[in-house]
Amino acid sequence: MKIRERYTCPLEIVHDIIKGKWKTIILFQLQYGAASLSQLEQHIEGINQKMLLQHLNELREFGLVQKRSFEGYPLHVEYSLTSERGQKMLRAIGIMQEIGIDYMVEHGMTNVLDQKGICYQHH
Repeated sequence: MKIRERYTCPLEIVHDIIKGKWKTIILFQLQYGAASLSQLEQHIEGINQKMLLQHLNELREFGLVQKRSFEGYPLHVEYSLTSERGQKMLRAIGIMQEIGIDYMVEHGMTNVLDQKGICYQHH
């Protein structure tokens, strides 16, 4: 995903950076610290490795995620949030998560929250 040459608003850029089903979920998972590809794949239900790699590469391009390779065999690679932009985006995603939880509670979808062990307040 490339950034377009022309935008009318900074929010358009942010939308392009995080659009897609998985990017916000990947960033949310990385709040717990550096993770390998297989760890991310295990924790993100429904994502395949090809899609995960594609999104990780795009998130790296935009300066939200960094990749660290360790010497030795087998090759070990970890992904983590960048300290500036990645952490800032994580704060925004936290707010988005809260809005999603509120909506699910309001619309009786708490079974999903219960399955995932997500805390919420009953209204």
